[in-house]
Amino acid sequence: MDTIVYPGTFDPITNGHTDLVERASRLFEQVVVAVAVNTDKQTAFPVETRVSLARDSLVHIDNVEVCSFDNLLVDFTRQRDAGIILRGLRAVSDFEYEFQLASMNRHLAPDIETLFLTPAEQYAYISSSLVREIASLGGDVTPFVHAKVVAALRGRMN
Repeated sequence: MDTIVYPGTFDPITNGHTDLVERASRLFEQVVVAVAVNTDKQTAFPVETRVSLARDSLVHIDNVEVCSFDNLLVDFTRQRDAGIILRGLRAVSDFEYEFQLASMNRHLAPDIETLFLTPAEQYAYISSSLVREIASLGGDVTPFVHAKVVAALRGRMN
């Protein structure tokens, strides 16, 4: 299996996410960026906008597909004929939650592996929630996200 699934809310997609997708695209034939529809999180953008912004941010990578999903991640991963789920680890604080998710996914689908990648150092502190907070307070988020995401955040905050 040469396809990996990278799930998340991507609310919005950041340069840290893009870094992980770029790196995964060099390791796998196909990277499926899977934007979660059903989430416990209150999202700033509807799923259609999150998918569109992810597509705009990742358009420069040929072997990437962006789509939404609204079912169990392991089921979606199987539907895409993928055997690996990509997860990002920014800091040690991410590890406990990500370990719990990976363990549950392994219990639900022992045939599907979870691969952890860390973003490049210059992106390790960036999170979607911090980007949204900075934007909501009128700060400049251009160093952290694609230009179309900047425009969408400005439109959302005005």
